[in-house]
Amino acid sequence: MPTPDMTDNTTTTTSKTAKPLASQTLFRGLEVVSAVADGCRTVKEISEKTGITFSTTHRLASALVEVRYLRFEPRKGYRLGSRLVELGFMAYRESPVAVTARPFLEELAAQTHDTVHLAALDEDEGIIYLDKIGGKRPIEVNTRIGGRKPVCCTSVGKALILDDGRAAWKKRYQQEAAKGLAGRLTEDEWLAAMANYAAKGYSFDMDENNDGIRCVGAPIRDASGDIVASISVTSTDTYTDAERMKELIPLVQAVAKKISVQLGAAS
Repeated sequence: MPTPDMTDNTTTTTSKTAKPLASQTLFRGLEVVSAVADGCRTVKEISEKTGITFSTTHRLASALVEVRYLRFEPRKGYRLGSRLVELGFMAYRESPVAVTARPFLEELAAQTHDTVHLAALDEDEGIIYLDKIGGKRPIEVNTRIGGRKPVCCTSVGKALILDDGRAAWKKRYQQEAAKGLAGRLTEDEWLAAMANYAAKGYSFDMDENNDGIRCVGAPIRDASGDIVASISVTSTDTYTDAERMKELIPLVQAVAKKISVQLGAAS
């Protein structure tokens, strides 16, 4: 018969083993969901993207379908499930910035006929799009609500870090450049551009994130004066030459200011 000490040790060991295993399963499940969100449709594609074995991927995907985090359609594959849609709307309703900004974004989109974005900083993944209103022009902008992009090559990303200063900008650029995400500008060119943007309160994306796509961004501030989000007007170079970029600056800044005032910033 085991002694009390031996029983306690066995229980403790089992508990310590179970926690990492449970965490690992959770993280792998989230990786599967992310892979599907990125466009993977088959178990093979998900497995290759995540590095999780085929059998484990199949087991996780099946479990996620059962709880509606994923759905499976014959001949079409896996898609994000209805439960994620529910959670997404709940998260949206809990975001004061997104709810407050929405009517102003609609106004800006109507004025410009271009795609309008609302974004916030996600320290681990660059920026995250909180809202998007499509434009009326016959173009497709490859972004989505909940999608992520780098900071350095997007106008919304630059607008979000206007207050950070040169040392932080330099660190940010080097981190993203190491991953091949900093865009086409050299470090010196990018830092010079950031200094100019910070002085004037706006930001540009001049074909830096996607060829032929240009954006004008501006920061949104809260009651403390801190930058909490940013907006941008996005179009192609066909509709947005250098002159129109300049014309959009005061319009985008004015809308960002209206949203900021609603969040408690000084008028």
